[in-house]
Amino acid sequence: MLKAQAKSVHLYMEANPNPNSLKFVANFMLVDEGVSFDFPDAASAENSPLALELFNFSAVDRVFVASNFVTVTKKEDVEWSEVQNIFRDHIKKYLESGQAVVKADFDKDPLFDENDSETVKKIKGILDEYIRPAVEQDGGAIVFHSFHDGVVKVLLQGSCSGCPSSTVTLKAGIQNLLTRMLPEVKEVEAEGV
Repeated sequence: MLKAQAKSVHLYMEANPNPNSLKFVANFMLVDEGVSFDFPDAASAENSPLALELFNFSAVDRVFVASNFVTVTKKEDVEWSEVQNIFRDHIKKYLESGQAVVKADFDKDPLFDENDSETVKKIKGILDEYIRPAVEQDGGAIVFHSFHDGVVKVLLQGSCSGCPSSTVTLKAGIQNLLTRMLPEVKEVEAEGV
């Protein structure tokens, strides 16, 4: 039986607009480009051994994984100065072990569905090309949920969930872009907020 090779891991922390979230950035890809995983609680993290381990820390409120980073959202009553190095060291040690961060297989691209209408395909394309890279820089994701009667509904994930500036991002950024590029879109709303 082969043993997992230990990796050379460089990990640094980045602040983002959500004061309760911190982005831990690795020097290699953790999951496929354009795919993200949001774990709002331990029960949802069964496919992520790393997220499950992080939820063992009582200060952890949410874990998000995308491209080359893990965003940890802490509980409000905890200061980053108390936990950030503990989280960083734990994530670094986990990544050095060579274990999978998320155990998920896709038979097809999870972003696109051949049954989508042309408008939905365009919305998803705009979200993927223009919005995803910018939002990932802040440690989060905004994922398409639905489109009906001119209203696009999205899910806020990672640091975007509970972020004080998410409403501004949603209305001033995403809604303005989508309504300008697609006349069929009249409004953008966050689902489940």
